[in-house]
Amino acid sequence: MASVDFRDNLLGISWVDSGWVPILNPGNVLDYFSERSNPFYDRTCNNEVVKMQRLTLEHLNQMVGVEYILLHAQEPILYIIRKQQRQSQTQVIPLADYYIIAGVVYQAPDLGTVISSRALSAVHGIQSAFDEAMSYCRYHPSKGYWWHFKDHEEREKVKPKSKKKEEPSSLFQRHRVDTLLLDLRSKFPPTFYQPKPGEKPIPVEVKKDPEPPTETVKQEEREPATKSSAPAPPSKPPPEKRARLQ
Repeated sequence: MASVDFRDNLLGISWVDSGWVPILNPGNVLDYFSERSNPFYDRTCNNEVVKMQRLTLEHLNQMVGVEYILLHAQEPILYIIRKQQRQSQTQVIPLADYYIIAGVVYQAPDLGTVISSRALSAVHGIQSAFDEAMSYCRYHPSKGYWWHFKDHEEREKVKPKSKKKEEPSSLFQRHRVDTLLLDLRSKFPPTFYQPKPGEKPIPVEVKKDPEPPTETVKQEEREPATKSSAPAPPSKPPPEKRARLQ
């Protein structure tokens, strides 16, 4: 049975007769194409005249008008049929091409239709992009224009709150810290230093104050002992004796 999808534009329809599909070949593909249910076939063509008069397809070269020829065949899957206007035996004008794939007939689009379709697809994509961009645009008289994205709000909800950055130290604090560090370094000098990164540290010689002689130390120890054995002077003078009244 034949199935036809009728639309205004022939580029949007297809036709197939499942009874012919198993036996299609280059010899009978034009007969298959000339079926009455095929919407792509023109009944006023020269092929119909030759078919009614039971002539061979070679007589098409001697006629003038619209005709169909088999342009290319790739058995058993692909056949290309051309519709052309014959003006003489050597001069023809192509009108349309039809390709048959697995028995299904389609009309091949012309160059103008392809360019128009591609341009329409591009314009549609650009228009969709502009519409989506305008949906995120907001305006307020006091704020002006800004973008409002829904996914940005979702990210802000999911995103953990980051800690506030600590404020940098003031100039006075940095100067004070440097002063304390220099003071500590002078009191506690380093015992090792490293000339270059990766080299072995070298110990630093720390100069110690010379120890006092032993005799001087002993004499200093004796002097406090001697001083402590002497009686301490009275802090207050004794009270004066008064004459006794008789």
